[in-house]
Amino acid sequence: MPKVDEIAPDVFRISILEPQFNLQFNHFLIRDEEPLLFHAGYKRMFPELREAIRRLLKPESIRWISFSHFESDECGALNHWLEIAPKAQAACSFVGAMVSVNDFAIRPARGLTQDEVLATGKYRFRFCSTAHIPHGWDGGVLFEETRRTLFCSDLFFHTGDVEPLTESDIVGRARASLLELENGPLAGSVPYTPQTAGIMARLGSLKPHTLATMHGSSFVGDGERAFQDMAGSLKELLGNPAGSASVA
Repeated sequence: MPKVDEIAPDVFRISILEPQFNLQFNHFLIRDEEPLLFHAGYKRMFPELREAIRRLLKPESIRWISFSHFESDECGALNHWLEIAPKAQAACSFVGAMVSVNDFAIRPARGLTQDEVLATGKYRFRFCSTAHIPHGWDGGVLFEETRRTLFCSDLFFHTGDVEPLTESDIVGRARASLLELENGPLAGSVPYTPQTAGIMARLGSLKPHTLATMHGSSFVGDGERAFQDMAGSLKELLGNPAGSASVA
């Protein structure tokens, strides 16, 4: 059964654990005049996620369905949501809409550009382009400006059936999980490009108070410092010319 926790005012973390991967898949519902769901989830998770959301609001009232990049755990169930919520529309990067989502989805997406703001009522979501961070040309995240919550997708990914919200060292957890990932069959999922350091610095400069992570605990505290530390870890582990050889 999904676990539902309010990690910030009107921000609900709906977590489904996949024991075989020892990994949480987290979806975030923002309750507002125009409800927003960040991460549509896998198609197979749709029934569980829909019923969990029903405890908070009518799923049919969802207006926006957003995600970082075109990947099954991010948007596999997008069409299921569009079918039950007649006013719903996907909101993703302009690249994502043009390259993938508008062909996949039953209704066109709203393609967002850098710093474009999506207002849902009392909350404002600024779109931040993050090409190849953590992966995907179409990558992007949402920053809720009112409460300073950053919906950061696979950034700060870490494994385990962990607590919903932590003030402890999320970067240490993410670093350990990245090392494990890079030494396994899914190595290479996180590229290091000439833009990586600049994108991480730009996200940190937003000074987020809460980091809503897709896999693992969300974090509350000094988000700017967390981005600085994570950027250092990415450079150390992935930024050398030999690529992932540095993590051996």
